[in-house]
Amino acid sequence: MSKPRIKTYDRIILESLKLFNEQGERNITTNHIAAHLGISPGNLYYHFRNKEEIVYQIFLMYRDFINERLAVPEARDMTVADLVNYLDTAFLAMWQFRFMFYDLPGMLARSPQLQSEYHQFVNTELKGILGEHFREFIRLGLLKMDEEDIEPVSINIWLVVKFWFAFEQTSRPKSPITEASGHRGVRQVMALLKPYVQPDFMAAFQQLQQRHAGH
Repeated sequence: MSKPRIKTYDRIILESLKLFNEQGERNITTNHIAAHLGISPGNLYYHFRNKEEIVYQIFLMYRDFINERLAVPEARDMTVADLVNYLDTAFLAMWQFRFMFYDLPGMLARSPQLQSEYHQFVNTELKGILGEHFREFIRLGLLKMDEEDIEPVSINIWLVVKFWFAFEQTSRPKSPITEASGHRGVRQVMALLKPYVQPDFMAAFQQLQQRHAGH
C-alpha cells in the first residue's frame, strides 16, 4: 500500500524548513521555495501570502515539539537519565529548527505575529516547563536548589541552548555544524547543573557526562 501524498501546504512548510536550515532564511525567497518544490509561485501564494507566514507555521511546529517532548511524565518519577534526555531533546529541537535562532531578532522584527507568539512561548510556556522540571528534580532529591535560584538557572540553560549552534559556528568556523555539536552543548549545560546534583545521584550523573564526552 503506497504512502498517502503529503499535501502541498505541508510540503511547503517542510521543504522551507530544510532550505532555511541549509541556506539561511534571509537567503531564501518564496520564488526559491516554489522552484525547489516544482510548483508555481501562484500555487505557493494560494497557501501562504508571504514568507513570514511560512516561518510562523514552522515556529508553531517548534513550539509543539518542545511542549510535547519536554512534558514532565505523570505516571512515574523522573531520573538522572530523564534530565539528560530532556537536554538531548532541547538540543535536537534547536538542531531541527536551527535557522530560527541565527537571526531571531530580524525574524521577530519582520513579523509582529511571530514576535507576540514567541515572547508568549518563552515567558509563559517554556518558563513553566523548565520550572516544573527543576521542582520535580528537587522533590526527588536529585538536585538541591533554592526556589529563588530556579528562574536564573533556567535562563542560563535557555541561553546556552538557544545560542549554542551560533556559538559553534563562530568558534569552529571551518567545521560544519552537525548533531554532534548538540552533544557538546549538552555537556555544557550539565556543567551548569553539576553544582546542584546531590551526592546520591552524582555517580549516575558523571556516568552520563562521560557518555556524552564520547560524541
